[in-house]
Amino acid sequence: MTVRRVLQFGSLAIVFGAAALWLFTGANRGWTKTSEPRKMLDEVTGIEGITYEERFVPGLDFLGGALLGGGILAGASLVFRKPSTPNRPT
Repeated sequence: MTVRRVLQFGSLAIVFGAAALWLFTGANRGWTKTSEPRKMLDEVTGIEGITYEERFVPGLDFLGGALLGGGILAGASLVFRKPSTPNRPT
């Protein structure tokens, strides 16, 4: 396998992997979050409050960064030449 093919497959893996991660974690259309607010009900007083839960939620900036990285790898694959085929006598 040539360097060109490795870079192209790496580019596809990054783009599809990031898109799948973004979709399966909720397809957040905002910025990437590392914590999410959760409404909690205090058992004693009955007052509703907000607590934050540690959770990674990738946003559009994560998806855009992965697409940019995949595009750079795909562009880098263009630097390498296609392997030449030897001339076959007919």
